[in-house]
Amino acid sequence: MQKIQMNVPIVEMDGDEMARIIWKSIKEILLLPYIELKTEYYDLGLKKRDETEDQITVDAAMANKKYGVAVKCATITPNAQRVEEYNLKQMWKSPNATIRSILDGTVFRSPISVNGIQPLITTWKKPITIARHAYGDIYKNIEYKVGGPGKAELVFTGQNGEEFRQTIFDFQGKGILMGMHNLDKSIESFARSCFNYALDLNQDLWFATKDTISKQYDHTFKDIFKDIFDHEYKQKFAEAKIEYFYTLIDDAVARVIRSEGGYIWACKNYDGDVMSDMVATAFGSLAMMTSVLVSPQGCYEFEAAHGTVTRHYYKHLKGEETSTNSMAMLFAWTGALRKRGELDGLNDLVEFANQLETASLKTIEAGIMTKDLAQIFLFPIKKVVNTEQFLIEIRQTLHQIP
Repeated sequence: MQKIQMNVPIVEMDGDEMARIIWKSIKEILLLPYIELKTEYYDLGLKKRDETEDQITVDAAMANKKYGVAVKCATITPNAQRVEEYNLKQMWKSPNATIRSILDGTVFRSPISVNGIQPLITTWKKPITIARHAYGDIYKNIEYKVGGPGKAELVFTGQNGEEFRQTIFDFQGKGILMGMHNLDKSIESFARSCFNYALDLNQDLWFATKDTISKQYDHTFKDIFKDIFDHEYKQKFAEAKIEYFYTLIDDAVARVIRSEGGYIWACKNYDGDVMSDMVATAFGSLAMMTSVLVSPQGCYEFEAAHGTVTRHYYKHLKGEETSTNSMAMLFAWTGALRKRGELDGLNDLVEFANQLETASLKTIEAGIMTKDLAQIFLFPIKKVVNTEQFLIEIRQTLHQIP
């Protein structure tokens, strides 16, 4: 069989721990035998990020801007324990946050639906897509640990020297402080990305913040969305017979739980992080969630929505068998390959990506799956397989597709 050829490389961002092990296996078992895979490789493993003072993360994001399509493995965002474990120079920031900040895009996350896996929320009949703003908020924050009594102030000095100053809190003892920001330009990009995506999917768009409490920060999001919708998208939504509406995030949560799904739920950065995990878990598993970052310039970065699967990695290091679900990472690859094929006019690459996704779904629906899915699968289970066997089973199913 002649391998599928590629013209332009995909930016490949490798990761950490068990995710890194699976990443390599996906390539060896399901990609390299069929594709002359062209990638520009960046090792975003924690050790390499530490060696390069995290410059490699910036370089990978810039390469994504150059080539338009990237695929990213799960990576460690270090905490104090990780700094000690890996003997790091410092507690490096989230590589995802760095990349998203550079690309200034929106992250769209949707569950991978499989016959035999019923959402825990019984009213949900259709997938729910989370649209997550990918800039600012807590991911670009500044923190300070207050050691004792004193006054904390919010100070902004304009270029003309004009100063805004407001007391945050008069501390009488120890405490903590955090400052965060966002940009009107980035929020505008976020809004347009959400409206365009809703039109592409022909689905309603919900947007939720907490503007009753955050009367400047969150209210700015609400106002920008409303202004752009009213001036640019209202007529388009009416013609498509879809709806945009805003509500408070606590009301949105109640609506989501009672809904049947089938819409896009837009959230600020941290809200989207939390809610996408909730939606993924309720639909079955974090390992059953697609995730793509779309920039205003038309760059795409496909990634796994879950972490590095640390517990399984430590078992792997001990030589113990693991049964780790690789669906999210596999769909990151198929998403990137499909988009590369669409942009370059390579129909055979698009078709291969589609067939590989079909093969993975058919494998599970045939009752062959990893342990996490076996615990929630409703139909008879034929075989529970380990991490590598699952990929081999998908390959066998792929060969049976006409």
